[in-house]
Amino acid sequence: MKILIIEDNIELSRNIHDFLVREGYICESCSTLETAREKLSLFQYDCILLDIGLPDGNGIHLLDLIRAEYKQSNVVIISARNAVDDKIIGLEKGADDYLTKPFHLAELHARIRAVYRRKNLGGANIVAFREFSLNTDTFEVRVSNTLLDTTRKEFDLLLYFLVNKNRVLSRQSIAAHLWGDYTDNLSNFDFVYQHVKNLRKKISNAGGTDYIDTVYGLGYKFNSHIHETDQ
Repeated sequence: MKILIIEDNIELSRNIHDFLVREGYICESCSTLETAREKLSLFQYDCILLDIGLPDGNGIHLLDLIRAEYKQSNVVIISARNAVDDKIIGLEKGADDYLTKPFHLAELHARIRAVYRRKNLGGANIVAFREFSLNTDTFEVRVSNTLLDTTRKEFDLLLYFLVNKNRVLSRQSIAAHLWGDYTDNLSNFDFVYQHVKNLRKKISNAGGTDYIDTVYGLGYKFNSHIHETDQ
């Protein structure tokens, strides 16, 4: 999961960033509405942690923009404002959750996971497709009940393919999703090819169907229609 932290308290932002990175997430941080708008225009995020009390304006205005133009991003408001009216406004404007400061980082993590499961995975921690089963709590991949020895990046890559079945994913978008926005300036993405190759090999060795198509000149697509008539 890629997360954008919009928080002007530098110490809190750093603590959230470091905690979530240790949990395996890709995190970017900013402290103003202006820089947040710039990042949102350039990159895609699975979850946005939004402080509504920012130095150059009210984060609620940014929430309007997110819901208008970046509908797929989950939004968790993190705010020192504990008033019921603020919570109601935030949720009615489209926030997926509202967490009042101070909070434990473990609770924030749980809220992020709950929102992601609810909106992207149908509320479940198991993502299943035919012979594939992915457990987002244990990061285990099974193919026809055979446990695959996957790395965390390979798990995240397969989950990214499954959530985006039948969509062409460029190597650049895969790189940015799994390794962060710094990959935007790289001249090539050969490392993506290697990770896809390793994942496909492990799936085939376990007796699974290789649903990953190479779309030459563009990237890759998880083709769920392969052997569809045989299912």
